Amino acid sequence: MDRINQYLKTVPTWIVYLLGALPAVWIVFDGLNAIDPVRAIEWGLGLWAVRLLIATLSISPLRWAGLNLLRFRRQLGLVAFAYVVLHFAAWLTIDMGLRWGQILQDLYKRWYILIGMSALLLLIPLAVTSNNASIRRLGARNWNRLHKIAYLATGLGMIHFLMVGKVYTAEVLTYAAILVVLLALRVWRNGLRSLTPV
Repeated sequence: MDRINQYLKTVPTWIVYLLGALPAVWIVFDGLNAIDPVRAIEWGLGLWAVRLLIATLSISPLRWAGLNLLRFRRQLGLVAFAYVVLHFAAWLTIDMGLRWGQILQDLYKRWYILIGMSALLLLIPLAVTSNNASIRRLGARNWNRLHKIAYLATGLGMIHFLMVGKVYTAEVLTYAAILVVLLALRVWRNGLRSLTPV
């Protein structure tokens, strides 16, 4: 494991952005050839948003196990945020066609949309402060407390994901189970307060 960690120190962090863009390219290419392109693109972006949010939360437990990916966490979180934004933008534009009356009706009828939007709003301050200047300005302690919101945002994102799918497939339930395990590990190691920004 030490050899892997030493090698990871030589890998530039910008590689996360490059690799993170590849699924989006594939989602659009594959979606355009699907029976329902709008559904395929929207679902694909949301699925990758969930995967990347979970991957971001996995970095600390992996570090406890000896694999140190900490230097990539900020970039991974930003890529996850980008997929959340793209998923929301796909719903707003290619799905709803910016028809604001229908959008408001959907927000009223489909609570899972509001839950997903809440997750997006919670992630915005985390994305904005994912830089060294913000750490210096806020102080490391306050910055860490703020970024614990990621747990709540990911939880809301998972609820949105489960409600959108309606059918609980093995894949959907697997991601939900992984998130529960990650949160449980965090509580087991650091206590319940480790999940809250207070």
